Amino acid sequence: MIRMAPDNSLQSLIGRYKSDHDSVYNTWFRNNESRLKAFRSIRRGVLQVVSEIKGKTFGNDFKGSSLEFVLNCITEQKEVFEGAAHPFYWKPKLRIPDIYETESNKQAFGIFLENCLTLQKEDQIVREIILLDQKNIKGLGPAVASILYFLHPTIVPPFNTAIVNGFNALFNDKRKLGSWKEYLAMRETIVKVNSEFSRELSVDLGAFGGLLYEIGTGNLAVERSRELSKAERTRLEAKLRKRHAEVISEEEQQSLHTEMEWHLLKIGNALGYDVMPAANDRSKSYSGNDFSFLSRKDFPALNVDSDTLGTIQLVDVLWFEKGANKVVGAFEVEKSTSIYSGILRLNDLACSLKDHETALYIIIPDKREKDVLLQLGRPSFKQQKLSIKYILFSDLRTHCDALCKFGESHRILEKIARSPGG
Repeated sequence: MIRMAPDNSLQSLIGRYKSDHDSVYNTWFRNNESRLKAFRSIRRGVLQVVSEIKGKTFGNDFKGSSLEFVLNCITEQKEVFEGAAHPFYWKPKLRIPDIYETESNKQAFGIFLENCLTLQKEDQIVREIILLDQKNIKGLGPAVASILYFLHPTIVPPFNTAIVNGFNALFNDKRKLGSWKEYLAMRETIVKVNSEFSRELSVDLGAFGGLLYEIGTGNLAVERSRELSKAERTRLEAKLRKRHAEVISEEEQQSLHTEMEWHLLKIGNALGYDVMPAANDRSKSYSGNDFSFLSRKDFPALNVDSDTLGTIQLVDVLWFEKGANKVVGAFEVEKSTSIYSGILRLNDLACSLKDHETALYIIIPDKREKDVLLQLGRPSFKQQKLSIKYILFSDLRTHCDALCKFGESHRILEKIARSPGG
């Protein structure tokens, strides 16, 4: 039965949606113990998926997998999530979704799910979605939002064909299936409008998603849409574009940072030193190469207080004499962050380990050479006669293999290092 809304204001639509005993608001969203249990079951299931991907025991088919268990829990949630599993079925002829056969895509999917399990803030979750989209995994689109909703119901609205149709009908829009960008644009509008009506509905976006579902399936017809103003639409689109650009830029910068750290670890190892990345970077990898493979298993004991040790352990890369506790090289990779903070860490290390005679280096993007010269020219550093040299990203990348092959000690870096004095 179609439930018409003679007064098509959103307030009226919500009222009719809530008052109809047959609407999904009453049959699924409210007072539904199985819905609440699903959140717990789905979270446990996602943890299992992540564990199997990490342990390389995740299968090469949807059927019988831990992911199938997760989607079964979701599709049991009444008609709102009917068909949620279909995008995850393995389609051999199309080779989609490509998370069963291509190991790098499988790992990326696992990392995405693990991050979404642990992160809590809206901007963090949106960032993970944008980064997943950038990987262009064939067949892995915004159907994943059905999983994310059960991890973050106040941040991620549910998503399917009916909900998209309802959204377009309500807001006089033309959003499409299959695109994360389209989904994120929809999400911005849903979050904004839901915040205006959360007293009538809920901070849980499932209630608003249910409203869109009812409209999209024709159960709650609209004659005249609640169209966003041009100014509202422009602001939302601009916000989305800005966020997307910031996330991509940050990821590119982080990738460069990781690459430079890997080159330094590789060179130090080739020169015969024990190498160690920063404490918060030890689980990283670059181009399939795990940092832990080259690194010392434990951080050497240094004769400093605990606060100073904590600072030293955050230096991006350290080289130690083989089997000893003497630091022969310390490196700070500064991409878009403050060069000054990197110099301070190296300064703290040099002041605390005066008997180590450590070579100190700042690794910087080529375009930041003026910035590092300005910072190293500060009177406070000049007075201490702090000897810090810098290496450009391009030089480290270009000469990495040659330094590994022909170097005999850390002094080989002087071939590519530069100093403030020229």
